[in-house]
Amino acid sequence: MSVSEALAVLGQRSLPRASDYAGLRRSWKADILAGITVGVVALPLALAFGVTSGVGAAAGLTTAIVAGIVAAIFGGSGVQVSGPTGAMAVVLVPIVSRYGAEAVIPVAMMAGGMVLAMGLFGLGRAVSFIPWPVVEGFTVGIATIIFLQQVPLALNMPKPEGENTALVAFRAVRTADWASAKWSLALVVLVAALMIGLPRIRKAFPASIVAVVLATLIASRLDWPVMTIGPIPAGFPTPRVPVLDTAATSALFSAALAVAALAAIESLLSARVADGMADTSKLNPDRELFGQGLANVASGVFGGMPATGAIARTAVNVRAGARTRVSAMVHSLLILLIVAFAGSLVAAIPLAVLAGVLMVTAVRMVDRRAVRSILRSTRSDALVMILTASATVVFDLILAVEIGIAVAAVLALRAVAKSSTVEEEADEVVDRAMDAISEDEEVALLHEHIAVYRLDGALFFGAAQQFLDDFTAVADVRVVILRLGGVRVVDASGGHALDEIIGGLQSRGITVLLCGVGPRLQRILTAVGAIESLQAEHHVFTSLSDAIEHAQGHVKRHLTPHD
Repeated sequence: MSVSEALAVLGQRSLPRASDYAGLRRSWKADILAGITVGVVALPLALAFGVTSGVGAAAGLTTAIVAGIVAAIFGGSGVQVSGPTGAMAVVLVPIVSRYGAEAVIPVAMMAGGMVLAMGLFGLGRAVSFIPWPVVEGFTVGIATIIFLQQVPLALNMPKPEGENTALVAFRAVRTADWASAKWSLALVVLVAALMIGLPRIRKAFPASIVAVVLATLIASRLDWPVMTIGPIPAGFPTPRVPVLDTAATSALFSAALAVAALAAIESLLSARVADGMADTSKLNPDRELFGQGLANVASGVFGGMPATGAIARTAVNVRAGARTRVSAMVHSLLILLIVAFAGSLVAAIPLAVLAGVLMVTAVRMVDRRAVRSILRSTRSDALVMILTASATVVFDLILAVEIGIAVAAVLALRAVAKSSTVEEEADEVVDRAMDAISEDEEVALLHEHIAVYRLDGALFFGAAQQFLDDFTAVADVRVVILRLGGVRVVDASGGHALDEIIGGLQSRGITVLLCGVGPRLQRILTAVGAIESLQAEHHVFTSLSDAIEHAQGHVKRHLTPHD
């Protein structure tokens, strides 16, 4: 198959299909209501993230509309909502500072191309290697950040200076004007009460919409002194493709690579979390990357900023009852309609109302049952989850995932190393092997000069030193048989350690026989030079009985007096 044919096959796997909308006849009302709910929540976020990143509010809205609908159509999750996010805004700030706001457009398109390629070549499955405690820790951390980000808005004040969310929230509480904050806090409490209470009366009730509308009417009619969304930029940009020379492309490549990494990781983690929250069709990670790549390219073409799957909006979408990707499309279309026709109405929504919606959503994001399960399972898993959550809050998403995976990997290697054992074979096993050879009592007496050891588990760098330490106390015998059939994992360090073990025993005058050497182990031992001399002396066997028979003959020769 040629490269073009392979790409065509990969592309077909990533294209939309009729099954994406299975059950739509039953769920279309719930999908539309969920999309409207998410659209109302996403609108101020798109404005805020556009301003925060330095590319402007219009770019944030463009991204929510264009990237949101493209990712919904081509992505691999049925409930994922995509758009500008806080993590992406943080990454874009230094890019805008260094290269200017215009550089964000080609960066979005270049990063989109990279993410699209990841999906085409099947790299989306890499998310399955992220341990469950890391995913849950990421979710807890993101939920904490979302909640803390709303503190200034809930206190009716602008966001204090600073990048760390926890410190910003602390400064907001410390410097708040509580006489003014009481009105916004009342709105937050009202929204939370409605969102929690209304579903208990009727589960399908659009609690978020009712809460936003009712709280906005109260604040407007009673003329409460609270901050509102304010005027929305009008108009929609025309598509254009920037022309870059080689120098500009090279300069922006590293920035695009960082954006692509964040877009891929955040989108896949968000989709995986959403997959656990929803009971709809399962995530296709490769297609999700393909869709996110297209969404970023399209966002750049229309003058937007890079986008990712947004866990906060996705969580709102799921909690609002979304069943298919139609809800994410409705979310984008609603923002488009609001920008075109209803900007003045949205401008009156108090920011504290949206803060209340996101605070309730943040609390609901955390699966308390899953968190308790991990905390009760093992100390290692609990540590991984806590570290990931803490790093997400204190540092950023990418670093948090890296820390979580690194700690999980180290702990996993430690567990594998501890499970690797060296044990002297039980007497009955050796006796049965000897009985299969001969019933001669004189032969059986040779048993005390032969030691059989069984190596189980992984023979790799993490367990190499343990194997070396275990063999320092081998009894002073004539022959040592090493049974290697239980070795399932081996690397160069393990092969080198086995070479040292063989050399150490031979230096004490002990003959070493190997038994049960598999093909992979044999390749490693040959590569490190640990098996050639044993093969030359015919000291490598496939069965224990053959090895013991050879060992008995060897011991006999050494014990028989020479003339």
